[in-house]
Amino acid sequence: MRASLTAITEELQRLKAAGVRAVPVTEEGLRNLRAQIAARRTALPAAPKAAVPPAAEPAPVPRERSASAFTPAPTPAPKPAAPTVKEPPLPPAPAVVLPEGDKAARWAALRTMVLGDPVCQSHVRPGKQVVFGVGSIEARIMFVGEAPGAEEEVQGEPFVGPAGQLLTKMIQGMGLKREEVYIGNIMNWRPEMPGGNAQGQVGNRPPTEAEMRYCLPYLRAQIEVVNPVLLVALGKTAAEGLLGFHTFKALGDVRGRWHEFAGRPLMVTYHPSYILREPTNRKKRMIWEDLLQVMERAGLPVSDKQRGYFLGK
Repeated sequence: MRASLTAITEELQRLKAAGVRAVPVTEEGLRNLRAQIAARRTALPAAPKAAVPPAAEPAPVPRERSASAFTPAPTPAPKPAAPTVKEPPLPPAPAVVLPEGDKAARWAALRTMVLGDPVCQSHVRPGKQVVFGVGSIEARIMFVGEAPGAEEEVQGEPFVGPAGQLLTKMIQGMGLKREEVYIGNIMNWRPEMPGGNAQGQVGNRPPTEAEMRYCLPYLRAQIEVVNPVLLVALGKTAAEGLLGFHTFKALGDVRGRWHEFAGRPLMVTYHPSYILREPTNRKKRMIWEDLLQVMERAGLPVSDKQRGYFLGK
């Protein structure tokens, strides 16, 4: 019994040295411990206290319930800190001055300006590209997204990944070709994720307010050159960049209604990725109803067949 008590004491001392401050035990375990101590004292009634080594007295044990006696309470592993994205220290937004000339010359000059912007270049990883708008400079409709993704920074063109392929189908459903509209982003570089490397990054993040404010003058300049009849904002982040930051809480607060940006009508709808996550007819119809409004306002013909898209279950 003495050996058992010594072993228990040594184990408690080891746990204490390891930083454990509480050891849960069961009521049954405490009863057994008390019984062993009482039996020890009964067996040695005349023994002086000094005869019992100090190590034989068990350390006080907090009375916590557990499935077994003297089982250390599990120490929860610390949760890894969520990566935080601090707004990068950016210089003031550029003042864009377009040269004189026709549309093609001014658009080409603006493209050169954006692709050579030192701030944009400094945020692009080796082998990737700054992304500028594409499409017809005579387009009546201009689609605006938030920022390039993985495929876009490789090809240097907005909306070429899975969401871009779906956007192309949406445009075709409107009776247009992709090259007949203009497609751009507020941001000209892919927002960096914490922990990225020179080879690339996994995942995307929404651009910060500072990042979008820096790039907005370039988007305004594209709108000035193309001069579309109307704009379509794709997704919540793009809507925030165009309507103003902190002006609404949920996309449903502004989606499906006409607004204004740069003196032009602006329709806010869902990003194509909204459908990719759950491609139901209900979600497709919600976006399609917004696009029907766009078609009517742009003066495009709308057939009965188009009006009936995605009404089935």
